[in-house]
Amino acid sequence: MLSPFNFMAQQQQVQSLLSNSKALKKWNNGGRAHRRLVLGLGTSLLVQFVGMAGTSGVGGRSFTAFASIKGGPSVEEILKNVEWPEQCPFKEEDFQRFDESPDSLFYESPRFVTHIDDPAIGALTKYYSKVFPPSNTPGVSVLDMCSSWVSHFPPGYKQERIVGLGMNEDELKKNPVLTEYVVQDLNVNPKLPFEDNSFDVIANVVSVDYLTKPLDVFKEMCRILKPGGLAIMSFSNRCFWTKAISIWTSTGDADHVLIVGSYFHYAGGFEPPQGVDISPNPGRSDPMYVVYSRKLPTA
Repeated sequence: MLSPFNFMAQQQQVQSLLSNSKALKKWNNGGRAHRRLVLGLGTSLLVQFVGMAGTSGVGGRSFTAFASIKGGPSVEEILKNVEWPEQCPFKEEDFQRFDESPDSLFYESPRFVTHIDDPAIGALTKYYSKVFPPSNTPGVSVLDMCSSWVSHFPPGYKQERIVGLGMNEDELKKNPVLTEYVVQDLNVNPKLPFEDNSFDVIANVVSVDYLTKPLDVFKEMCRILKPGGLAIMSFSNRCFWTKAISIWTSTGDADHVLIVGSYFHYAGGFEPPQGVDISPNPGRSDPMYVVYSRKLPTA
């Protein structure tokens, strides 16, 4: 069994490999083979650590990843001038999870808690206030995808239509910003139940790491966004590790930015994705990252 010290040391070694600028900028054949070796190592260490730490990551609490962006390219640089492989490099096993039981069971009981700390929530709300259409703009529709009892929108934010799509009806009923909601498991059915070109904004908060069919979901996002519509994926280093996909739990924050960016790229119909680090107090509170893109006007 690894000691906490040895685990941290090896995680730092893994992260130093993952943060290599060349590896992040270009996924050539050799880079992918090396990367997959690192992913396997990361998973092994994670499982050993969780076994040592008990079950604190299961149920109402979230697991905090140890890896974070230290050195290497900044979040803003990671998605600039990426040389994407012609074919999507992900494998089926990248989207497998430690717990493959039905998500409907996991989310059956409501969790009226927040999954990031208050400073991170404040940073996300501030970011939304800068990029969202002004409150009460005629004709604007917003989708909060993977929603719950709170959306972290700016205080008093309103639009004629704000839809929440999530897993737990009790949580969605309590969300004061929503004008309507849909209960749907995107890992069972990634088809979004909305008309083409119907939303101006799609937001997803700390949930992109749970999608087992992310490319299908992102293609659907493109379909339902209006031309020029904005999709915002925000995430931290916290997750229910048993339900997050393996490529997420095996990698660090820098790779997460690249992974989400690749979803936009391979889904098609989006402008080149961009990343933003909105972490309020690096090293002292939860980090917060955003990867966003707009639907192409001609898509």
